[in-house]
Amino acid sequence: MARGPKKHLKRVAAPKHWMLDKLTGVFAPRPSTGPHKLRECLPLIIFLRNRLKYALTGDEVKKICMQRFVKIDGKVRVDVTYPAGFMDVISIEKTGEHFRLVYDTKGRFAVHRITVEEAKYKLCKVRKITVGIKGIPHLVTHDARTIRYPDPLIKVNDTVQIDLGTGKIINFIKFDTVSLATLPRLMCSGAISADCKLRLLRSSDSPASTSQVKTGFHHVDQAGFKLLTSGDPLPWPPTVLGLQE
Repeated sequence: MARGPKKHLKRVAAPKHWMLDKLTGVFAPRPSTGPHKLRECLPLIIFLRNRLKYALTGDEVKKICMQRFVKIDGKVRVDVTYPAGFMDVISIEKTGEHFRLVYDTKGRFAVHRITVEEAKYKLCKVRKITVGIKGIPHLVTHDARTIRYPDPLIKVNDTVQIDLGTGKIINFIKFDTVSLATLPRLMCSGAISADCKLRLLRSSDSPASTSQVKTGFHHVDQAGFKLLTSGDPLPWPPTVLGLQE
């Protein structure tokens, strides 16, 4: 019986949101160990080669990364299979471009360009809050960040805004019925959850952006969809997708 870590990944077994065709080859790039799970990440080689078309082969992607041109969340990454995930900021200094990995309405990672100001922060979901050695409290986010001495008002499932330069929390948003949210783990985008009462509504806003509103942040994806809670007013005629109550 085989023992040890798996080092290969077949294309037919790769996540569907990578959008790899089955006839081009047999194997797919297996993501390295990192902050995001294999089924919830996008390897850097697929982002540069298949999405941006900055390279034609894996060797060209490796040459780009080894020149230290690519940064993820403000840190240089030379591993071509580094797992980038939801809300990660990918920066290419040579071209002056910044991207944020967000989901579209079909559950795939969209190439979303952002400004220099937006590239200075990212939003993270709080997964766990514990008390460590010597009674030091710390929280753990969805991208495996550990932050010590958080605000006592921050609870599990809240969203924190993290400054990528310092790694500190500069703002947080409570998990409440009046807060806007995005559902990254649903198999079918637009499905309504009876627990959190979320509805996917078509927005008349223009291209995707993460901007500040009255109580926090909202996200509008490339197709112009916005996630709203059931308690929010409806300023436009909505087109509800998926299951209904």
